[in-house]
Amino acid sequence: MKRNVLVVADLRANQLRNVSFEALGAARIIADGGEVAALLIGHEVSGLAASLGAHGADQVYVADREEFGQYVPDHYAAAVEQAIEAFAPQAVLFAHSAIGRDVAPMVAARHKAGQASDVIHVELVGDDVIFTRPIYAGKAFVKVKIAGDLIVATIRPNNLPAHEETGALGNVTDLPVRLSGDVSTHVRDVLKKAVSGVDLSEAKIIVSGGRGVKSAEGFASLQELAAVLGGAVGASRGACDAGYCDYSMQIGQTGKVVTPDLYIACGISGAIQHLAGMSNSKVIVAINKDPEAPIFKVADYGIVGDLFEVVPALTEEARKLFA
Repeated sequence: MKRNVLVVADLRANQLRNVSFEALGAARIIADGGEVAALLIGHEVSGLAASLGAHGADQVYVADREEFGQYVPDHYAAAVEQAIEAFAPQAVLFAHSAIGRDVAPMVAARHKAGQASDVIHVELVGDDVIFTRPIYAGKAFVKVKIAGDLIVATIRPNNLPAHEETGALGNVTDLPVRLSGDVSTHVRDVLKKAVSGVDLSEAKIIVSGGRGVKSAEGFASLQELAAVLGGAVGASRGACDAGYCDYSMQIGQTGKVVTPDLYIACGISGAIQHLAGMSNSKVIVAINKDPEAPIFKVADYGIVGDLFEVVPALTEEARKLFA
């Protein structure tokens, strides 16, 4: 059954995040031979349209204007609504990001549509689209079929294969979004924590520290290992609460949910709240002095030892491999 599918591209610092390409891959499955369009919202972002076309979008709608320079829920929702008017999709996909989690329910509510959130797998069963999503903090998974004329879903980063780059450009159309002056939210200014390196939610390798790191200075060796591996640094809530690092690094039920190819847990005991954020990692390596630490129950590889000895040794070996 052919469908038109609209993907709302996800950006960070005016750059496309990889989850946008992963959503385009999911859209191709759902479309089943139908058309796939992408919506690009922002200010001075028109140059990114070609990349969306190269990754599988037959049509790219560009909503590029100054009002989209900062995220305003009513403005972004208006852009999505007008893209839906122009393209008439049977499915709309968002990233499961801060913006996606905010706008997707607005769109679903306005169209009285069902929504599948935090999707980690998409498949077709006959003419039905089946989404798989985790529940109970990742302890179980549920398959969801959405009834109705419109499907809305958010895609968890780093779970679905990105659509391969084809080199095709797709048709690019400017979307002259009509904005109402009556908005419920006004953004005066945005203060961002300076963050460098790999995006934590999309990182393929994460080196994460807990209370066992003992101090902010203790994270230096973790950052060094992550740099050698080309990964990102995360933390447990315990480390954040202790003031060792910023809460933007927190992984867990009340932080970021990550699914890297490799997760190295250093000095993390393995509280259930932390496991909820990383237990679906493809390979988990745990480093802890306590052989009874719960983290070892979910780890693929466990090292019982002092992280201040083990991590530098791993870094040296990694340097030899990637030299």
